[in-house]
Amino acid sequence: MKIYLDSARIDSWKLPTGCPAVQGVTTNPTLVFQAGLPVTLDTYQGLVHAVADAGLAELMLQLPRPDLAAAGQWLDALRKAAQARGVVLTIKLPCAADWEHCIRFVQSEGQAVLLTGLSNAVQLLWARDMGAQYVAPYLGRLATDGRDIWALVRACVAVQNDANQPGPRLLAASIKSHEVMAHLLAVGAAAVTLPPSSLAAWSTDPVTQTALDQFERDIHASLQL
Repeated sequence: MKIYLDSARIDSWKLPTGCPAVQGVTTNPTLVFQAGLPVTLDTYQGLVHAVADAGLAELMLQLPRPDLAAAGQWLDALRKAAQARGVVLTIKLPCAADWEHCIRFVQSEGQAVLLTGLSNAVQLLWARDMGAQYVAPYLGRLATDGRDIWALVRACVAVQNDANQPGPRLLAASIKSHEVMAHLLAVGAAAVTLPPSSLAAWSTDPVTQTALDQFERDIHASLQL
């Protein structure tokens, strides 16, 4: 299962020892705004360079508007920047019918697409028909809304692994606990996105530390025998 850092804060991408390998970074307009940055093409190009400088392989960027002229301009500039720096680029677009023309345009340019905000099985089947490479349900938001997130997760994995018609890979977002991450790993999610703070926090565990402390006490006690 690949891990992507869910943050546009470049200074947060450096992780402590004990964290698993990270594939890349994923952002959206909200994350860019939260990082104190304007949602502009210059900002996005800066993120491409920052990902390369950080030694990461991939970047997922969400286009802000479905306007085809603007999408073409942004896509051309971002692809050139990514190719120049050896970064694999995926374009994120909302899983919504209003964005269909933009989705098809980006795909016609041979660009990998992730459909974000997927929330139910009908949207999942539409994303498969659209030929998306990834789908990204916001599991935390869906759980807060009272949805059965595991039914949707299982459906996404089933579509992902369909031998007759392989569908988009599941990139699960808005993960609130390491237990949810464990379930996703067990059922076969292709990828997850996590805030760097969560990944850093979960790289240690109180149960592990309790055992280590016990070992230290027992080593000291044994030397008194």
